[in-house]
Amino acid sequence: MDIFKRIAEHRTEKEQLAWTGTFVEYIDLIRKQPSLAMTAHSRVYEMIASHGITEQGGQRRYKFFENDIFGLDRTLEKLVEEYFHSAARRLDVRKRILLLMGPVSGGKSTLVTLLKRGLEQFSRTDLGAVYAIKGCPMHEEPLHLIPNELRPDIEKELGVRIEGTLCPSCQMRLQTEYDGKIEDVQVERVLISEEQRVGIGTFSPSDPKSQDIADLTGSIDFSTITEFGSESDPRAYRFDGELNKANRGMMEFQEMLKCDEKFLWNLLSLTQEGNFKAGRFALISADELIVAHTNESEYKAFIANKKNEALQSRMIVMPVPYNLRVSDEEKIYSKLIKQSDMSHIHIAPHSLKAAAIFSILTRLKESKKQGMDLLKKMKMYDGEAVEGYKEADLKEMQNEYSEEGMTGIDPRYVINRISSALIRHDLQCINALDVLRALKDGLDQHPSITKEERERFLNFISVARKEYDELAKKEVQKAFVYSFEESAKTLFNNYLDNIESYCNWTKIKDPLTGEEMDPDERLMRSIEEQIGISENAKKAFREEILIRISSYSRKGRKFEYSSHERLREAIEKKLFADLKDIVKITTSTKTPDETQLKRVNEVTKQLIDEHGYCPVCANELLRYVGSLLNR
Repeated sequence: MDIFKRIAEHRTEKEQLAWTGTFVEYIDLIRKQPSLAMTAHSRVYEMIASHGITEQGGQRRYKFFENDIFGLDRTLEKLVEEYFHSAARRLDVRKRILLLMGPVSGGKSTLVTLLKRGLEQFSRTDLGAVYAIKGCPMHEEPLHLIPNELRPDIEKELGVRIEGTLCPSCQMRLQTEYDGKIEDVQVERVLISEEQRVGIGTFSPSDPKSQDIADLTGSIDFSTITEFGSESDPRAYRFDGELNKANRGMMEFQEMLKCDEKFLWNLLSLTQEGNFKAGRFALISADELIVAHTNESEYKAFIANKKNEALQSRMIVMPVPYNLRVSDEEKIYSKLIKQSDMSHIHIAPHSLKAAAIFSILTRLKESKKQGMDLLKKMKMYDGEAVEGYKEADLKEMQNEYSEEGMTGIDPRYVINRISSALIRHDLQCINALDVLRALKDGLDQHPSITKEERERFLNFISVARKEYDELAKKEVQKAFVYSFEESAKTLFNNYLDNIESYCNWTKIKDPLTGEEMDPDERLMRSIEEQIGISENAKKAFREEILIRISSYSRKGRKFEYSSHERLREAIEKKLFADLKDIVKITTSTKTPDETQLKRVNEVTKQLIDEHGYCPVCANELLRYVGSLLNR
């Protein structure tokens, strides 16, 4: 019953949104809310902005995209601000076709689909409501009823801009149905819908010999010619082309540059003048955002042809590269897996990260910065601190190559390989080694990589394996310290006592005997060496910690174990180093004693409860790390 209740509620909601009135009543709505007369470009921008815009690190982020598109923040900022926002303000870019150009599986189609779904939802809100002349096949803006001579004064009065003319069908109906009285013309609220062909059009190229221009601009209805007597009678014409139906919204050109030239010429006047030619009629006005997508090779072939210069000048080309952040690449894989029938399969922690490391490495270009290899660059791109490099270095690298991210392994290949591994082995759980093995096996069958690329990619798989090995060791070692927080805090407080005594030239009291002693240099250095603090730099590091403690104290905050990132890392590494032998013995013993068995069970439980492992991959991880530590 819940299902049918929800269906009924959905139907009721749609009925509540319905509105019909006269042109006079529509003008009253415009007086109260002039934004109802917004252009298609404004509608898209307002739809994106209505979800919220935040700023992080000097970069704008749009909540509209955050659950579906990952790692393309810079691209999205450029797209929204340089195209949608500018076009919404009636700048000249609105007279351009938006061409998304990038590699396969880079997110172009996802981006367009998001915009289409967003427009559908936005048209159901008060802010995004769309009103049209009732019965118009092109969902005509009712303000087009106002004669051109009267528009300047009315625009000032209503606070709107009126652009465009009535379609041939509405021109005839105004005379035949309403006797020229525009105040009596019926207006209705329409909901943008791709399925119902309202405000969204989609054109996909096919065989040029069989595809008809009528797919874009509509066609003559020959069955009515005898009834109406003329091909120029609007009643004898079907205004059902994609350009007709996309009016008031957006038109998607799939693989636009594969289209025959005759289809593209229609776009010249539509983009520049806001109208197109159809049948034996005057130019037909249309207000729509035209968005197309293509790949780089087709775009290069297109611009190489001199005949395309006129159309090329009417395009805004927006490169959509692959994501270059490991953490965002993981989100892409998670999203694709959730959409598949593989979502019931358990994927061990770090499996998708290992695949993401490999993918990102294939997309990066070598930096010209001294000492900067691809692995360091990858970590900096992902927000990690790399010693010796600053924020300015990161920005410099991001601007080093305009084409970075336009080549490399695509997400679809990775998901295909994970699928292959799951289906081939019929596994309940898959780990990082299974994923990397599947990626490696797939390189032999990859249709578009050269022998040199294959060798390079195999090297990246090795790098990803080494990174995973480090993650796996840390995971197990951390789980082995079942009282990790307490051990860390004890070591942390001991270190702070010693550096305070060292910096203030005082003695330290033994907590048991009360005896005064010199600071424990050996303890301090054993911690500092874990993060590469040299003998010469130790004094500055210790003083920095004390200054940080003083700063926290002045602000009434407690300086804790996790308050200083590098010190926290040093404490963890020191604890791990002390435990290494215990881990090796416990995981490699074939017949563990009762104490060792208890410890292994505790670690397994910790991995399952706290780290997201299942019993299968937890045991595999322990065996694998034991073998690593015994090498």
